[in-house]
Amino acid sequence: MIIAEAKPLAEVAGLINDAQKILVVGCGGCVTVCLAGGEKETGILAAALRMLRKKEGNPLETVEVTLTRQCDPEYVDMLAKYVTDDIDAIISLACGVGVQFLAERYPKWVVPALNTKFAGATIEHGVWEERCGLCGECILYKTGGICPVIRCSKSILNGPCGGSQNGKCEVNPETPCAWQLIYDRLKTLGKLDLLLEIQPPKDWSKSRDGGPRKVVREDVRLA
Repeated sequence: MIIAEAKPLAEVAGLINDAQKILVVGCGGCVTVCLAGGEKETGILAAALRMLRKKEGNPLETVEVTLTRQCDPEYVDMLAKYVTDDIDAIISLACGVGVQFLAERYPKWVVPALNTKFAGATIEHGVWEERCGLCGECILYKTGGICPVIRCSKSILNGPCGGSQNGKCEVNPETPCAWQLIYDRLKTLGKLDLLLEIQPPKDWSKSRDGGPRKVVREDVRLA
C-alpha cells in the first residue's frame, strides 16, 4: 500500500491563508490504513485549522468528506455536490495520486495535506516499512522474495557491496544487509544456484526513467 504522513499544520494552514471556506477530503484507502488520511484524521485536521484561524481572528468554515478512494474517478465524481461555488479551496488527505485526481476534476485550488512516502507494509502497529520501489520489472523470484532495489541501501542488483558487517548495512548499522537476507533465504530454500546465474542489466526504462507509466487491460477496458 501507499504510505504517507501528515504535513505540519502550519504548512497546510499557510497554503489556504486567503480561503474562508474549504472542503477537507479524506481517503478511505491506503492512507486510512497508515493512520494519515482517514475519516478520523480528516476531522482532526479540519478542527485544528478552524482553531488556528479563530486564534488568528480569521474564522474558517470547513466541510468534511471522506471518500472510499480518491484514486478512482467514480468516487471523485461523488464529491461534486460538495464542491460548491463558495468553496475557496480543497484540502486532500490522500496520496499524490488522489490530489492530482481532485485537481483534474474540479476547478478549485487543491492542496495536499500529506507527504506521500513510499509503497510499503505494516511491520507492527504504528510502524510501516518500504518494501517496493515500483520499478516495473519484478525480480523477486530471483532473490527469494527480498527486493534489492529497495531493501539494499545502494539498490545494488548484482550482489553485496562488501561493506556490510555481521549482516548489517554499512550505511545504517540498524538496517539488515539485503544481500545477506537474500543469501540466507535462498539457502533455506535450497536455491543458492540462482545467485550463480548471470543476469542481464535491468531495464530501467520500465521504471520512472521511461517517463509516466500506464497499464492498459484491453480485456476489461470499456469500449
